Amino acid sequence: MASKISLKAKGKAVKGTEERSAEKCVKEWSNWAMKKAKVIAHYGFIPLVIIIGMNSEPKPHIYQLLSPV
Repeated sequence: MASKISLKAKGKAVKGTEERSAEKCVKEWSNWAMKKAKVIAHYGFIPLVIIIGMNSEPKPHIYQLLSPV
């Protein structure tokens, strides 16, 4: 019978592998978060400007907020 080969690293190599996986996890999470933040900023900017504009004094009409002039 052939002996089974263990794929687990022994000693300090295990710690390095855990650190790399943690770094990879943080990198993936931050990448995911940045993608979500980009989408939120993209679709939320115009409604935010309208809401802020409608709550200001004097109250503008909606077409005044949307017109570029």
